[in-house]
Amino acid sequence: MCKNGCVHQGYALSQTPARFNLKSNGVNVTAFLLCQYLSQQERMMTNAYEAEYQHFLNDPQSFWLQKAQQLEWYTPPDCALTQDSEGLDHWFAGGKLNTCYLALDHHVAHGRGEQIALIYDSPVTQKVIKYTYLELRDAVAQFAGLLHKLGVVKGDRVVIYMPMVPEAVIGMLACARIGAIHSVVFGGFAPHELSVRIDDAKPKVILSASCGIEIDRVVAYKPLLDEALHKATHQVQHCIVLQREHYQAPMKSPRDLDWYAASQAAQAVAPVSLDATDPLYILYTSGTTGKPKGVVRENGGHAVALHYSMKTVYGMEPGEVFMAASDIGWVVGHSYIVYGPLLYGCTTVLYEGKPVRTPDAGAFWRVVEEHKVNALFSAPTAFRAMKKEDPDAMLFSRYDTSSLKTLFLAGERLDPATYEWLQTKTQLPVIDHWWQTETGWAIASNPMGLHAFTTKPGSATKATPGYQVEILDALGEPCQPNEQGAVAIKLPLPPGCLTSLWQDSARYKSSYLNAYPGYYLTGDGGFIDDDGYLFIMGRIDDVINISGHRLSTGEMEEIVAAHPAVAECAVFASKDELKGQLPVAMVVLKDGNRLDPNEVELQIVAEIRSKIGAIACLKRVLTVPRLPKTRSGKILRKNLRQLVDGEPLQIPSTIDDASVFNEIAGLWQAIK
Repeated sequence: MCKNGCVHQGYALSQTPARFNLKSNGVNVTAFLLCQYLSQQERMMTNAYEAEYQHFLNDPQSFWLQKAQQLEWYTPPDCALTQDSEGLDHWFAGGKLNTCYLALDHHVAHGRGEQIALIYDSPVTQKVIKYTYLELRDAVAQFAGLLHKLGVVKGDRVVIYMPMVPEAVIGMLACARIGAIHSVVFGGFAPHELSVRIDDAKPKVILSASCGIEIDRVVAYKPLLDEALHKATHQVQHCIVLQREHYQAPMKSPRDLDWYAASQAAQAVAPVSLDATDPLYILYTSGTTGKPKGVVRENGGHAVALHYSMKTVYGMEPGEVFMAASDIGWVVGHSYIVYGPLLYGCTTVLYEGKPVRTPDAGAFWRVVEEHKVNALFSAPTAFRAMKKEDPDAMLFSRYDTSSLKTLFLAGERLDPATYEWLQTKTQLPVIDHWWQTETGWAIASNPMGLHAFTTKPGSATKATPGYQVEILDALGEPCQPNEQGAVAIKLPLPPGCLTSLWQDSARYKSSYLNAYPGYYLTGDGGFIDDDGYLFIMGRIDDVINISGHRLSTGEMEEIVAAHPAVAECAVFASKDELKGQLPVAMVVLKDGNRLDPNEVELQIVAEIRSKIGAIACLKRVLTVPRLPKTRSGKILRKNLRQLVDGEPLQIPSTIDDASVFNEIAGLWQAIK
């Protein structure tokens, strides 16, 4: 440390100009000149992002300790990174905090008690309910008192199987308040999949609701929960059930308790002090068959990372309104409906609806106008659905969206056609960013709180400070710029990422760490261009091998999606006896399209041949009414490949509507 308080850990004197390498009794002069030199170098950085990223690269431990200081700890950590006996990394060991305190009580204590913390907007029930930070704190404290009364203590698991209602958020935060580990399962999940997660997490209590509402259809949750518990080996002590007016569920006494009758009799409890390395939650990855993968998130690293991301990635300020149009059953809902905005002192929107049909493709824009939303985050599939129903974005112009600064998209690859449609129609910055359930926050982003880079369609821009992203070849060697390979993250992963899988560290290592020693394998393929921009081209197993030539299905999808009549598409590999594999494209056309589907298919074939060449061999294009997707909107390309290859369909538990495969199978048989 120099006399003016600057700390430059991580820099080696050998990296500085030779004239700074003073010897003998000139140590203080060297330190002073080094400080001056480094300050000059920082001023010469092209933007704040470069300075931030260099700080992280040069001394990641001091970088993250600095970010940790922005939170109110019971006991601040004095070290950043440690390893356990298995060689797994953990952040901020020795520090003590409480995530619920940071998300609620801290803001009440610092003058935000009357600020709106949570807006529940439900077009399916025609309700809007707002909670201030004080009101939400009190509701959470009282419900935490009920859990405590039922014997739930630090380390116990609580499964949450609920729709998008405020009580689900209250339940999550109540668990965090007393140190219980919550595991949210997407509402409406099939009984078998729910039972598997119950047996893995072994919860003491389950929080649920009588029903959920899907547009205009009531889905009874409680009978699904009862069946799951019948199938499960592990049995819970209590189920706390929110009875909704749309369906009154039968209760089983004494196991089942009415949410409000039970909680009103409870006494509010204060947040407990937790170790930074204590688990906050378990989130099971979607599409799991057999024993599920339970991603474990620890309290300390999670709080530091999400607090940091709200400004760095999303450019938010405390008091602004953030809307993540997702579900609490997915990682986006955990990170950016519940924890991220509340940790940063923002107002968060809990939206119980769809991008279309609740009532129309202007649903998001109505919410933006009504609640003065400053940033909107959703998946590309949501905007593709809006584009299909409202291709000219006429509904966008009906609403006052002047409060909206930025659109953020993640969850799947943002195709350039959707990116360009959004940017053209809204005239807003459209920011693609890339992350995973496992990481919990953005691996790559256009860091709006540091420097807004020029966007490139198809790119998530650059690695977020905290992540060192590299492209590796089959031998684990770094690829050249613009050369495709496996996208990997150099260890250690930053705070906020998974630290293991629930009670299965061996599987964590084999799934993510063993393929490339010293790296975390993302499972995605892509490249980094000459400007350092990262392009994710799809899962590694989405690469197609045609007569020994490896081609990216993501690149083909870009071309197909760019056709003016196409709303959304999927390109995947099918078996071929002669060439090994051949690509197949399935497309959904925009509403109101007047071109003949056969003509569109011919045009797509010609465009692929023109842009990629005859080697692409795309000859089969099929127009379908819809594509198979998970409830979070990811297109199930693997299942499409199984269908056209005549293999048994291994349909994931997260499927939105399995009947779509029968529709497509009939159309496929007709063209074979």
